Amino acid sequence: MPEIKFTLTAQSRINEVDFDNIPFGKICTDHMFTADFIDGQWTNFQISPVAPLVLHPTNLALHYGQSIFEGMKASLSQDGTPLLMRPELHARRFNASAHRMCMPEFPEEEFVRAIRTLVSTDRAWIPPQRGSSLYIRPFMFATDEYIGVKPSKTYKFVIITLPAGPYYDRPVRLRTETTYVRAVDGGVGEAKCAGNYAAAMYPSALARQKGYDQVLWLDAHEFKYIQEVGTMNIFFVIGDTVVTPSTTGSILKGITRASIIEILRDKGVEVQERQISIDEVIESYRKGTLREVFGTGTAALVANVDCIRHGDIEIELSSEKWSISLMAKEEINGLRDGSIVDTRGWIVPIKEAVMA
Repeated sequence: MPEIKFTLTAQSRINEVDFDNIPFGKICTDHMFTADFIDGQWTNFQISPVAPLVLHPTNLALHYGQSIFEGMKASLSQDGTPLLMRPELHARRFNASAHRMCMPEFPEEEFVRAIRTLVSTDRAWIPPQRGSSLYIRPFMFATDEYIGVKPSKTYKFVIITLPAGPYYDRPVRLRTETTYVRAVDGGVGEAKCAGNYAAAMYPSALARQKGYDQVLWLDAHEFKYIQEVGTMNIFFVIGDTVVTPSTTGSILKGITRASIIEILRDKGVEVQERQISIDEVIESYRKGTLREVFGTGTAALVANVDCIRHGDIEIELSSEKWSISLMAKEEINGLRDGSIVDTRGWIVPIKEAVMA
């Protein structure tokens, strides 16, 4: 097991942070983890102060997009122990993204060890407020220095952590997109690669200009079947049944999605993973059987949707009918702060000593 070299900051910046008002994604903790892929192996494991990365102008990631990432969270138990939720699944998905983008895998055991060590080092940065957390961003990018369309031979793996409050502080408004597409089967929709998110920015900006928060993406062939939202997988409660699009090649295999499905099924709720069309959603709304819509994701956790716009049709959802989503949110929040006993083996406490 490679040794992790430590170079700790001389002066923490933690006293500069107002943990009651944390802008998402803008404040890093004191340290980051880095490793290099050189000559076919991962080396140079270290935790050091957060600092700029030096890149050559011909860096392959800048030109040809070999860049992937993950998103996960650490929370605090009621006794102050840092907790991770299903970190091994994030390691697995990270490597699935690496495989699709022709990049080297990072060993799962080392992935989890690096996160545990970094979170332990900066554990004081985990916000204690319920619903807040330490956002963890592992990422990898090509580092070869030449202009040429072929996979890099060298890579850098980095983990940064950022304190974060709730991602959405109100229900979400969605608008379907019938001109632009996010992903197609056989493409890279299942991978958390940087280009997926860049491609979504323009249509997402158009949606915001019209007063909506996110795009509800439809399939690339007929603009008929629902895929996902820019920041979350999507669920529909129709009658007493929860329906979510199946992950069949162009939809991200969300880990929060998988967890929510298991939680709901354990509580006796029928969950169907299948194709669902926007027409079916509209029809169920007109019949009065569409009770609630919610999204799930690492950042969003469980976010209610109160409006969906499709062409000239606007679906408005009343919070008075929300029950399944609120129950799911309460359960997953309870697991994350230890107030609900983990019977599934999802929660990984971090007992490592704080580095000095």
